[in-house]
Amino acid sequence: MSRKSLLSLSAATLLCFAFSTQSQELPEGKGKEIVLASCNSCHTFYSRVGAGYTAQGWDTVMRMMANHGITVPADQVPTLTDYLIKNFPETGKPVGVVIPGPANVSIKAWQLPTPGSRPHDPLATRDGSLWYTGQMANVLGRLDPKTGQFKEYSLKTAHSGPHGLVEDKSGNIWYTGNTGALIGKLDPRTGTVTEYPMPDPEAKDPHTLIFDQSGVLWFTVQNANRVGRLDPQTGAIKLLTPPTPKARPYGMAVNSKGTVFFVEFGTNKVGSVDPKTLEIREYPLPDPASRPRRITITSDDIVWYSDYSRGYLGRLDPATGKVTEWQSPSGPKSAPYGISAINDIIWYSESESTPNTVVRFDPKTAKFQSWAIPGGGNIVRNTSVTSDGDFVLANSLANEVTLVKIPK
Repeated sequence: MSRKSLLSLSAATLLCFAFSTQSQELPEGKGKEIVLASCNSCHTFYSRVGAGYTAQGWDTVMRMMANHGITVPADQVPTLTDYLIKNFPETGKPVGVVIPGPANVSIKAWQLPTPGSRPHDPLATRDGSLWYTGQMANVLGRLDPKTGQFKEYSLKTAHSGPHGLVEDKSGNIWYTGNTGALIGKLDPRTGTVTEYPMPDPEAKDPHTLIFDQSGVLWFTVQNANRVGRLDPQTGAIKLLTPPTPKARPYGMAVNSKGTVFFVEFGTNKVGSVDPKTLEIREYPLPDPASRPRRITITSDDIVWYSDYSRGYLGRLDPATGKVTEWQSPSGPKSAPYGISAINDIIWYSESESTPNTVVRFDPKTAKFQSWAIPGGGNIVRNTSVTSDGDFVLANSLANEVTLVKIPK
């Protein structure tokens, strides 16, 4: 797809703002008027531009926005894109630190078939496939890593924003419709999609989901401050509210006893749900600035979390409440994000370093090892683990799925 066909959503979803104030804030230059004329209403520009993007990143953002259905006249697209590249380059990101160590991994990436898909979550399934949510393309995708062949499945509700991803015991693929306010189930054998809408109009953004050992589906609803429970047998959904207002439940994991743990990205806490009583308990983290974003659990039921705001890896012992933390290799602005435990070794990604990194942490030695992600990574939001213990990443702005093969 050429740059001329992309500037759909960049203008309306990414670049929307109030004309009277934002016009004064935008840098002067050819293209400013196009930005103003092309916007309607939604997010403010400066709330979405963040640290800016590389030229390749802006092109990818334009493709993502086009996938979402908003267009700008073709002859205006190059001018607008050049304006964004010039005035909002990527800045302020730390250098990705590479630390040598004992593991000798190999890393392979596959470019997704639909440009601007914005793969959000990956999923390694039991049959060896690698799945991903194409959030801006409204698809679930499947990759056969042996052949490199892709297949994408269009979803029922337009612009549903597929986000989290999990497999059930029958091989169905479940996902959260983050902008569609729904939980979805895809039968890969038939392509049939079944949807379960949220029972509360406030629960607009289902986020992460996971099955417990009994086959019950749990999920977070970040901005509505809810944790949800869905019974696949009946389709019944129950929504729970954490004690802390605006806690923003985010990543989830289940321990060996079936207790559901989740991190609260809006505050410095980890939460848990008793699956029998549905009681929620919160575990405060010692630093008020902590904002844990993803979570994993080792075989000893110790909880590990990525502290996105401070650049730390954290360890929580739920039995005692004790918290231990380690600064991530690339520093306080490295934004640790997707995280998994593989044979009780912690693997995660630094999502704001340049390039993004894969980080390995051995709890027994308390030592880090890290690798630069080929092509930059940019941005690894979540991770998964294959049945034979390899690490899977979805790289949003690079529009790739990446497999890190770990020596056994």
